[in-house]
Amino acid sequence: MNLRNNVQLIGNLGSDPKVKEVSKGRKVANFSIATTEYVKVRDEYQPKTYWHNIVAWGRDAEVVEKKCVKGTEVVLNGKLVSRVYEDGNGEKRYVTEVVVNEIICRNKAA
Repeated sequence: MNLRNNVQLIGNLGSDPKVKEVSKGRKVANFSIATTEYVKVRDEYQPKTYWHNIVAWGRDAEVVEKKCVKGTEVVLNGKLVSRVYEDGNGEKRYVTEVVVNEIICRNKAA
């Protein structure tokens, strides 16, 4: 494990994951999760929500596809990755994502 680039998050999916097959039998799942912390504003604590772009490959993508839907709580370990790509208009876009090494989807009991 690379301890210099390690991310651990617990959060909830903001929407259903987008899963696609990129090569024979290999899948990728893209989704976002929200994490919340409480920050003190004057004399009271208020929630502050952060959104994180997540990418899961292979077996982790299959777990996400089978067990995760909007609202699912996830616990994940991964690494932070930044990349640049060109959109349809020729503009450069910069993206920072967490690439999953391990994920647990915890659905709430109905």
